[in-house]
Amino acid sequence: MSLVDVEKAVQHVDSCANFDGGYGVCPGAESHSGQIFTCVSALAIAGRLDLVETDKLGQWLSERQLPCGGLNGRPEKTEDVCYSWWVLSSLATIERTHWIDRDGLIKFILRCQDVEKGGIADRPGDEVDVWHTLFGIAGLSLLGYPGLVAVDPVYCLPRPVVERAVG
Repeated sequence: MSLVDVEKAVQHVDSCANFDGGYGVCPGAESHSGQIFTCVSALAIAGRLDLVETDKLGQWLSERQLPCGGLNGRPEKTEDVCYSWWVLSSLATIERTHWIDRDGLIKFILRCQDVEKGGIADRPGDEVDVWHTLFGIAGLSLLGYPGLVAVDPVYCLPRPVVERAVG
């Protein structure tokens, strides 16, 4: 943290905030779940979650859940297991995970498993890969799925290992 102008970084992140409570990759850019994770986590690390419009952001993030139980990254897009991390970690950071259908998301992630090969795909029936396996398991962990170690929603590390630098 001593190598970063934290206040300037916070100002930049805050300038990327949108009317819908989300964040884009630059000022004026469309809100996207992956970028929201980056911005919200950066603000959490800097101890500046007070800048986040938590209810507005929580609403936008919870609206990413589709009838199939999965989450998408932005409106009108398809569900993808990776958003089980990107969306859910941000909801966890702002303490709004109870705004989504937990059981529906667990069922979606588990439907994306390939029980013969092992691993998790982006959607049911697609090819598994390491990327989606990681984020599917991390999402299940955030949901408190039995047998998984709890991960920190900002650092994606086991909770007992993580001590936040600021705040």
